[in-house]
Parts: sequence; C-alpha cells; structure tokens
Amino acid sequence: MQHEFSQLYAQALDKQDTLGHFREQFYAPYLQGKRAIYFLGNSLGLQPKNTQDEVMTIMEDWANFGVEGFFLGKNPWLNYQQKITPLLCDIIGAYNEELVTMNSLTVNLHLLMLAFYPPTATRYKIICEAKAFPSDQYAFQSQVKFHGFHPADAIVEVFPKEGTELITTEDITAVIEEHKDSVALVLFSGINYYTGQVFDIKSITAAAHNAGAYAGFDLAHAAGNIKLQLHDWQVDFACWCNYKYLNSGPGAMAGAFVHEQHLSNSNLKRLEGWWGNDAANRFKMGNTFTLTPTAESWAMSTPPVMLLAAHKAALDVFAAAGFDNLLQKSKALSEYLFFALNYINQPEEKFKIITPYNPDERGCQVSFSVHKNAKAVFDTLLPFGIFADWREPNVIRVAPVPLYNSFEEIFIFSELLQQILNAA
Repeated sequence: MQHEFSQLYAQALDKQDTLGHFREQFYAPYLQGKRAIYFLGNSLGLQPKNTQDEVMTIMEDWANFGVEGFFLGKNPWLNYQQKITPLLCDIIGAYNEELVTMNSLTVNLHLLMLAFYPPTATRYKIICEAKAFPSDQYAFQSQVKFHGFHPADAIVEVFPKEGTELITTEDITAVIEEHKDSVALVLFSGINYYTGQVFDIKSITAAAHNAGAYAGFDLAHAAGNIKLQLHDWQVDFACWCNYKYLNSGPGAMAGAFVHEQHLSNSNLKRLEGWWGNDAANRFKMGNTFTLTPTAESWAMSTPPVMLLAAHKAALDVFAAAGFDNLLQKSKALSEYLFFALNYINQPEEKFKIITPYNPDERGCQVSFSVHKNAKAVFDTLLPFGIFADWREPNVIRVAPVPLYNSFEEIFIFSELLQQILNAA
C-alpha cells in the first residue's frame, strides 16, 4: 500500500476504520485540556469505560448480600471466574480447561516452573533469551539456586549475532541443539519487551521437545497483541499479565496456560490451595486435595472478585470488537508508523528502528534507538501530549493499540518527532 505523510491522509484512514468508535469506550489522559496521544499500552492499557460499572456491581452485591454475594446478586462470585475464561480462549489460542486467571505474572511463573522445571544432576539447564525482562531473570536465578545449581552454569542465554539487534529462530534452535543433553526447560518471551520482536513460539517449542525439554513462555507483551495458538503449538505452559494490552488495570490479576496433556498429571509438582481443589469437594472442608483436570488446579486462593470484574470488563470490549479484527487494524497501524518513521528519518538517519519490519515478527510496539541527545528528545514528547516509553540507553518505544489509537495520532507524533529531532 502506498502511504502518504499528511494529516489529511491519516484522517482518511481513520474514516475507513470500522473499529474507530471503540476509541470512545476508553478514558484517556488529558493535558492542557486536550486528549493526549497514549502509546503506552505496552506498559499499562487505558481504562475501559465499562470497568467502573462492572466493579460497582460487585461492590453493590457485597453491600447488599455480604458473604452471600458468592451465591446471590447479578453475578454470583462463586463462578465468576468461569465468565472470564471463554473470553480468553480466542486471544490465547487455548481451550477453557487450559486457562486460569490467578495471582500475578511472576508468582505464576514461579508456580509453573515448580511443575515444569524438575532438574536432575544431568538435565538442569534453562535456555532463555539474553536480556529477558528483569523479573523473569530473577525468577530463573532463584529457581536454579533453589534446586542447588549455580545460575552461571544452569542459565544459558541466547544472544543476537554480533552487530545485530535481533535473535533469530536459528540462533535459538542452535543453542537448544548444543545443550540438548542437559537442558530441562526452554523459557522465552513471546515478544521481547525491548526490541518488540516476536519469537517463533511454535518452532521454539518443537525444538525444546526434540531436545527432551519442556517449553514455556512469558506472554506479557504478547497476550492481546498478537495471534497465539498455544494449544495447537503444543506449548507446555505460559503466563502473562493482563494490565498491558488487555487493559485490566494496574496490578490486575494475571493469567496462566497449561496444555491439556499435563492437566491430569498428578506427578507434576504444584503448591496446593483450597481454590485449586475440585469444585465439587471445595466446600466439604476435607483435608485431601482432589486434583481437577484443569489449569484451575494451580489456583490456590479465593479470587479477588473486584479484580476479576475489571478483567472481565476489558475482555468484553475485546469480544465486541473481535480479536481478528483488532489484529488486522494493529498491523495497519504499525505499518503506517513504520512508513512515517522512515519518512522523517531522511535524508540523514537520526534513529534506527530495531523492531522487525516483517509483520509476522512484530506486534504493535515499535522501538527505535535515537543517535543524538536521545533522552532530551524523549523528554520533549510528554509536554506536547505524547505518552511514550524510554529504555536505556537510547531507545524510545511506542505502541499504537488498535482499540484506542488512530492513524492521525501516528501522523501527529511522527511530525512532532521530526521537529524535535531537527532541533536536537
């Protein structure tokens, strides 16, 4: 498609956008009386306007029924979690029984590593991407030390080839093959938080299985952003947060996936709690845990229903828009962003885009490293109403989200960035 760098052209694209009206279903920051351009869905999604009503319903039932709110009211709390799971199936590419909403991302990562990282004296290594998100690195290191191994020996990082920014699938599979006799777990991000690169989950999973290892993924930057088919790809487990692209609020409950082939395996180590007990026996108050063949058996505590309500409200918006429709718009937005950035980056290169151009290798986030006065360039954006993200030493990340961002916003941002760079 031949694009144009003009505000009128961007406005014309917005007029053709059948999802544009969803933008008005979200609150957005205002600066100096004007709606800001919010490109930070990769850190915290905006609040859907239906969230307050959904949460208030829970609050009113608590006020009116007390503990009987588990059984009475508009949305009894006892089975509230079951309202959420079907809304996630298409987004995650999984069956109902493979999904559970619980805890927070790193807690879920630890719980699932307890099950899927059973190291032995000879098979004990974890293979991961270099510069994984710090909390993941902390989890890997603490799990390795918990089992009596040293991180420098047990954690194998896959680096990009010298002089490149991205880790290829061939880089990953070569390292897996090199350590095939000692690897216990291959654990990657679905999308690298820094570069915005999408990893080939299907191929990585197959390589891990061929080496006799489990395959797990942190989907914090992938869930709600790219097409996932975890069940079909035979992924063993995954976890993600719901406060980024899934717009479920700061500190939102997180999600987890366990492939159905593992759900009845009582030999997998897990920490048991009363909410993970078979629902038919949960209120009999027995002292024997009964495994239920669903991912919910990893849940431990009574779910915080108000957090679930915020999550459900956000997923209702996804359902109304249609996830495949959102993916199509997302690709169109990021394609126009690539065009606009390349347009303003001439004749002299002022920054380098480090996110892959291939739409199959990226989501909506585009990262670029600024060559001169990078932090000053970034700091100039917010006073002009642009919410973007900074990563040391010189990278700016922007994420045009299909539910609430527009083509015109991409043009306005790019034109302003051009002016800032020319003045830098």
